[in-house]
Amino acid sequence: MGEGKALIHYRDLLRALGQLELDSHSRLIVHAAPDLSRHIAGGGESLLGALLACSEALLMPAFTSTTEIVPPFGPENNALAYGEDDAANLYADIFTADLPVDSGLGELAEIFRAYPESDRSTHPLLSFSATGAAESLEHQTLDTPLAPIDWMAEYDADVLLIGLDQRANFSLHLAERRAGRKTFVRWALSEAGVVTCTNMPGCSEGFNAIDERLSGEVRITAIGPVALQAIALRDLLNIAAGWIHEDPRALLCERPACPHCSAVRADLRQTGGANREPSDEDPELEQGL
Repeated sequence: MGEGKALIHYRDLLRALGQLELDSHSRLIVHAAPDLSRHIAGGGESLLGALLACSEALLMPAFTSTTEIVPPFGPENNALAYGEDDAANLYADIFTADLPVDSGLGELAEIFRAYPESDRSTHPLLSFSATGAAESLEHQTLDTPLAPIDWMAEYDADVLLIGLDQRANFSLHLAERRAGRKTFVRWALSEAGVVTCTNMPGCSEGFNAIDERLSGEVRITAIGPVALQAIALRDLLNIAAGWIHEDPRALLCERPACPHCSAVRADLRQTGGANREPSDEDPELEQGL
């Protein structure tokens, strides 16, 4: 929305969410464009109010990449250049419950993180904020960063994208995990010191390729030029994981220099072009296909 365009009002937001078949009983994982709130009368607080009115459980990312520490050495094929910028480690933040979320997540994610009624998980890199879904946060560990999404899938949640495309749909990483795609190891600074974070996801730049396969599954509406998309999380996971089982290179980006997708392709060559078999003991994979 450019200068001079009418602002989006609270009633407009409620109307649009209703058109997506969302109501006070909905469970939502929400991703909103970083600059969206400036087009809304009342800003991000108004948008959050509408989302709370149309959900009984709400989950948003509260990621904090500023806590990451890069060690001098580590596992091979891990999409990480070890020891190249040791000085940057000196400026890493210590994760705490009140550490602001990454600026790239936008104003709404930070408003929700600071909302008095919301809870936050303790993963130092991939924490989530939630209302009505505190149990989802309790399942997350350093080894199961995507567990809150898995919990939401079990309880029939929808993914809602506001002003964003599928590249922002973090839940697709759980589909990759369920299909056995390679994950990564990272390290972060917590109040207990440096901790190891396993099963970290990779690149999302290729995720728009899923659009064609989601035809007929996505509910779409718009407020002016702002598009809103909602899809049942369980359907999204089944469709995406099924595709990756069929084609182990599905959803990878085409950038030659992408370290994550290059690492996944190298892993596929090592395993003969097949994804690794996921462990039955992984809580993130309990629902599966």
